Amino acid sequence: MPESPALYPKLENYDSGFLPVSDIHTLYYEQSGNPQGKPVIYLHGGPGGGVSAHDRRYFDPEVYRIILLDQRGAGKSTPTACLEDNTTWALVSDIEKLREHLKIEKWVVFGGSWGSTLSLVYAQEHPDRVKALILRGIFMLRQSELKWFYEHGGASNIFPDAWDEYVKPIPENERHNFIAAYHKRLTGDNEEERIKCAKAWSTWECSTSKLYVDPVEVAKASEDIWALAFARIECHYFFNKGFFKTDAHILENVDKIRHIPATIVQGRYDVVCPATSAWDLHKVWPEAKFEFMADAGHSAKELATTARLVQAADEYKSL
Repeated sequence: MPESPALYPKLENYDSGFLPVSDIHTLYYEQSGNPQGKPVIYLHGGPGGGVSAHDRRYFDPEVYRIILLDQRGAGKSTPTACLEDNTTWALVSDIEKLREHLKIEKWVVFGGSWGSTLSLVYAQEHPDRVKALILRGIFMLRQSELKWFYEHGGASNIFPDAWDEYVKPIPENERHNFIAAYHKRLTGDNEEERIKCAKAWSTWECSTSKLYVDPVEVAKASEDIWALAFARIECHYFFNKGFFKTDAHILENVDKIRHIPATIVQGRYDVVCPATSAWDLHKVWPEAKFEFMADAGHSAKELATTARLVQAADEYKSL
């Protein structure tokens, strides 16, 4: 797949470190760009996906102090794929601990997919610490969204070939609830089964994340360590309904953030996080800039989506 010309050039980080946030978890973070610049934090998807050098490139390195964070159990954070003490509310607390550790007063928050979920919840809990929000591929972890993608709710009808591979590890008598069936195996004692299920879960998502299937993206799911962290942590969160008290937690708390400048970028043909979620958010938050990408699916790396995300970050450089 071609790389978007809108991205800023590749750059190295000037600082990295590990921040202990509990008796169990230590988080990897890094900084790049301008050390005296305007802070922006990139919140990765999954949960469990981790960050990469590519994620630095949405931001003007002369203006922004670019902060990347591997969430609990993901990427270089330790222990890898750990589910203990790993909840949405723990991650919100972690972001605040990192902000305080880096002595940042306020920052722009950028997140896509699960990163949009976490960005929204963090902003709702700490609205006075957020200068602006840049959100892509809206996911609010509602049951309707999970059923659409992980059960028989809709995505299986668009990618039936990939779906057949996703269902293979699960016996016929457990296929009425794939999240529960995968959770049992991804948290079980059989290592071979854990890896097999982790790859199947991850391949399903990687196969459906772009309008045009990207073989490089799909191949990523064959990496044992990445796939296990990604699948275990994702399934853990989905099995536990995001640790929210209500299914519509984010929508119910939008009034807390309506004053914050925000841009929402949504692929029209996003199969992983269908456009209806972004539209539901738009209807209760009309102040936020909202744009459908007419020729994009779920991934931030699709050309139109990348360009619009870079444009949004550029628009908030003056804050």
